Amino acid sequence: MSAAQWRRAMNTGAGRNAWSRPSRPASPPQPPPAPASQAGANVGTAVADALGAIRARHVAVLLAVLIYPWVASPFFSYQIGGQAMALGLIALSLTFLGGYGGMVSLAQATVAGMAGYMVAIFGSSTMATISLGWPWWLAVPFALLIATVFATLIGWLSVRTEGIYTIMITLAIGVAFFYLTQQNYTLFNGFQGFNKVFAPTVFDVDFREPVPFYFLALACALAGYLLVKMVVRAPFGIALQGIRDNPRRMHALGYHVTAHRVAAYAVAGLMAAVGGVLMVWYNSRISPGTANIGAMINILIIAVLGGMKHPIGAFIGAITFVLLQNFAIDLVDRERFNLVIGGVFLAIVLFSPDGLLGIWSKLRLRLLPQSPTSNQRRLQ
Repeated sequence: MSAAQWRRAMNTGAGRNAWSRPSRPASPPQPPPAPASQAGANVGTAVADALGAIRARHVAVLLAVLIYPWVASPFFSYQIGGQAMALGLIALSLTFLGGYGGMVSLAQATVAGMAGYMVAIFGSSTMATISLGWPWWLAVPFALLIATVFATLIGWLSVRTEGIYTIMITLAIGVAFFYLTQQNYTLFNGFQGFNKVFAPTVFDVDFREPVPFYFLALACALAGYLLVKMVVRAPFGIALQGIRDNPRRMHALGYHVTAHRVAAYAVAGLMAAVGGVLMVWYNSRISPGTANIGAMINILIIAVLGGMKHPIGAFIGAITFVLLQNFAIDLVDRERFNLVIGGVFLAIVLFSPDGLLGIWSKLRLRLLPQSPTSNQRRLQ
């Protein structure tokens, strides 16, 4: 076709008609809404799928933790079990951020410390001039709310960075909070902190006793574990994992990367806040040492020891850490305890980057013959 013929064809409109978009087909008829019986069947299917995911090992572990306080001494129920559950819940918040969001935050102990201080300030303590004396059912929700908002602000400041910069920003926030609590006497009572911040008595159940406190910590830990399991399987959790792997692609797909990350900090902050309330009730006091650099590093060690690829790893790491903290001192001097923790941490990181769960997974693959399908299942 010559140039003159091409121009004549475009002027007559034939060319425009040839390149015009085809008419949009009519939308197919929408199916009628599902009846109530079918909706009930869908709910029943979801419940059946959830129950089908329960394995024999889950039942065994649940029975073990329920029977544990009745066969163990008060020391093991309170000092080992209760403390491990509280620390594990704080470490679970870091596991959620790092394992599923790709954000390693050192400020989770800071969020827990904020919740503990708010319980002491709103509730009762020896500092009657500072503490407001609210009942526990009013002081605890306000403490959790303030700590969660605090965690959200930390996320809003740090989510725009990645890698080492996120770690440094959260570390700087944690250090700033530590020095604020240490030097402020009007609100935080300086380095002395608050004493006699006791756990409440509810329906004649004294949660200062070893067994009731253990079951309280166990219930909170189980709720946090189920919350993480539910969130990571929800659309929000799947999107968060996609942002962890490739934030640019998720942004191109229309996801708000910053909003998802900030929301993840809020969810993690709520879990850390609950753990902080449990810790202040466990110690019956709170001071700046609760949120110092050592406490921040301990939470990171607990999360890495257990393994950051599954929520249960936080509690496995917490149990290991508490056992070493209580019994390694009998083998070495107290001043050398940090060397023991550091040595165990270094050995696990070198031989199993996935923590203790990774070691167990390797042993299970070697000792137990499994089919190729079962080898592809993730450790639960």
